[in-house]
Amino acid sequence: MEREKSRGLIGVIITIIILILLVIFTNSNSNNISMIENIATMLISPIENGLTYLKNKINNNEKFFENVEELKKENEELKTRNSELELTLREYEIIKNENEQLKQQLNLAEKYSEYTTVPGTVISRDISNYSKTIVINIGSKNGIQEKMTVIADEGLVGYVISVTETTAKVQTIIDSASATSCLTSTTRDSIICRGSIDNTSNLKATVMETNANIIQGDSVETSGLGGIYVKGIHIGKIKKITKGTNKTDTYATVETAVDFEKLETVLVITNQ
Repeated sequence: MEREKSRGLIGVIITIIILILLVIFTNSNSNNISMIENIATMLISPIENGLTYLKNKINNNEKFFENVEELKKENEELKTRNSELELTLREYEIIKNENEQLKQQLNLAEKYSEYTTVPGTVISRDISNYSKTIVINIGSKNGIQEKMTVIADEGLVGYVISVTETTAKVQTIIDSASATSCLTSTTRDSIICRGSIDNTSNLKATVMETNANIIQGDSVETSGLGGIYVKGIHIGKIKKITKGTNKTDTYATVETAVDFEKLETVLVITNQ
């Protein structure tokens, strides 16, 4: 009996020892595993972080290149749109200018309704020291002939000196070869207005009568004499009077009503 009890006690003791060893062994393996895991984590984590960074970098670059392509496309679309708008604007300006010219021609026709006229537009000008002529876009097919009077809204322009089928050349009153018979509006004195070589807005007016009394600021108009211009067309006003030693040396400077450097629209009188 005692032996059996001793064996039973020994068995319990052995069992307890085995359990203690198992616990120790188990704890030891867990710590070892944790240590291995920690070492692995320390080694693998930087690699994972690097790979993650590289992946994100690649993805961002792809987005960047996608954005660049989108911007290029938008830029091309904006360029195309801008070109279309510029073209539309130019077309609008052309239409606006054409309407303005038509309006000016209509106003001119109404202003000079007592005459039969043909409207025209200046297409070329030679306003130099030696020649002051313009070319208009109407000719013989429009009934235009040489020596016809040409006028603008402000007053006298000149007369036709040559004609083609579709154009006419006009010698302006400021041309140095031009001489226009005129009257002053207040005193009705006769003067001759001539163009000058070096001026595009002034005429030199010579007094025809020794007893003439021209007045500064007075208006000047065509007299109808000379066989070229009809009577009563406004020319300008007397800007300055230069007195000489006698009446024959006295002359006046007449400022033209028409601005020849900006002249665009004219009428040609066909029934003079």
